[in-house]
Amino acid sequence: MSTQPPTLVAGLVDDAAVFPPGNAPLSEAVTAHRRHRAAWYADLVGPLLLPASAITAGALSGLVDPEEGFAIGLIGDTGLDRLPVALSLLPALGVTTRQVEAPVARRGEDPQPGLTELVKLAERLDGVAVYAEIPLTFGLMGALDVIADARARGVSVAAKFRTGGLAAELFPTPAELAAVICACRDRRLPFKLTAGLHHAVRHVDPETGFTHHGFGNVLAAALAAADGATVGAVAELLTVRDERPLVQAVEGRYDAARPLWVGFGSCSIVEPLTDLVRLGLVNGGFEA
Repeated sequence: MSTQPPTLVAGLVDDAAVFPPGNAPLSEAVTAHRRHRAAWYADLVGPLLLPASAITAGALSGLVDPEEGFAIGLIGDTGLDRLPVALSLLPALGVTTRQVEAPVARRGEDPQPGLTELVKLAERLDGVAVYAEIPLTFGLMGALDVIADARARGVSVAAKFRTGGLAAELFPTPAELAAVICACRDRRLPFKLTAGLHHAVRHVDPETGFTHHGFGNVLAAALAAADGATVGAVAELLTVRDERPLVQAVEGRYDAARPLWVGFGSCSIVEPLTDLVRLGLVNGGFEA
């Protein structure tokens, strides 16, 4: 394997440096992201994620050269009705919007109204991927059906799910996550994940006591699901706390595109990169 990250992990990690727990100042995040994009591991890194609340007429002033083609992912933290405002400001700031991600409902709410609004926005955007963050609760499967129907009509919209946070209920069980991965597989839906995926292998955070999913587990699970594995078999991969079967699950697939799973955001690029190197999925002695 060459030093360059293999196709299997291309674009796996979006740069969420400005989000918790990293909370990097915008100027530092832009500088660091530019460094990541120029590094040997650049193919691993997706766009810099910025909240819509940070996009103002003066945002990024002096930080971005309009000629460099700086790309971001816009996170809708201000509500769906404010997303068009942020999107309208970005071209004048010299920024390209590669993707838009927004929650369509809180836990327990009907996701359909918000999803309908986000799909309408996606229909108006050209060349921008839109991800609807859907709670893993009431109305989930119906929402996936709506997204599948929209994609069949050529709308660039896909699903996004939360896999962690500041409360235990925000961490889905392996069975719950396996069910939604297989539901996306059955509908031919790409999906993104957010929060909690700090390391490659499933583990317990010593500070919070929360059990975190490993992004290596998710990668193995997505590969198995794409190959037709049952929900039970996918869930079993998500429970693994030994890195060896996860490495075995991806052997021989380094040069193939990653199925189903688009990727995840991390406030640190170095942490997932370090784990990928340690597991032998990426080669390199690196400076990040």
